[in-house]
Amino acid sequence: MEVVVVESPEDIGASVASMVIGLLERRPAAVLGLAAGDSQVPVYEALIEAYRRGEVSFAEASAVTLDEYVGLPPGHSQSYRQSLIDAFVRRVDLPVSSLYTPDVHAADLGAACAEFEAQIARLGGVDLQLLGIGANGHIGFNEPGSSLASRTRVTALHPRTRDDNARFFANVDEVPYHVVTQGVGTVLDARHAVLIASGEHKREAVAAMVEGPVTASLPASALQLNPHATVVIDEASAAGLQQTEYHRFAHDHEPPGQQD
Repeated sequence: MEVVVVESPEDIGASVASMVIGLLERRPAAVLGLAAGDSQVPVYEALIEAYRRGEVSFAEASAVTLDEYVGLPPGHSQSYRQSLIDAFVRRVDLPVSSLYTPDVHAADLGAACAEFEAQIARLGGVDLQLLGIGANGHIGFNEPGSSLASRTRVTALHPRTRDDNARFFANVDEVPYHVVTQGVGTVLDARHAVLIASGEHKREAVAAMVEGPVTASLPASALQLNPHATVVIDEASAAGLQQTEYHRFAHDHEPPGQQD
């Protein structure tokens, strides 16, 4: 696991955007895993600016979403698919038809989850998966206690997660209780997993994820098992790490020929 500590969320955006741009230069038809949420905003803003400058194209790429609420009407402003379309997809040249999301409106959600896994396989797998981390250590909506081998499935949100997400709704009662999420095992299949965190409120989760044991009690810790996982964090969220000096040294002395 590579840990990159930068000064600010804007620096996070620039660093991760450079990884995405580098991937698309090498493989224009790459498959991106997109995540919604505040932590991803600087990345999308940096990519939009790079697209406007003619430095990157998404025209041949495909994308899959990380998770989605169950129970919101199609096109709801707080659905993650719609959020990604509004904030990113329609502002670059990624075709909306190339953005794949689990069908959370299907009568058989279990079958819809299996179909989403099949769609990822048909695309050839995810080349770069963007991730955030919850204060309780969840990735996607894999709450503490999720199997580290789990696949895309329907699951219930932790009360703390619903409270955290209430700021996007009129009140907590409007936050859905259920979601469809890529499983931890699905996330680990990505050829490059890139997790972003910023803010002091994430420091404990980040420290446990990077330097603690791999445990279902903190699903994000499973990224230690991914052969190519990168954690990009700001100074505030890095404050709980014990090995920050080494992480900085290792990042500054990457092996020759290392690719993002």
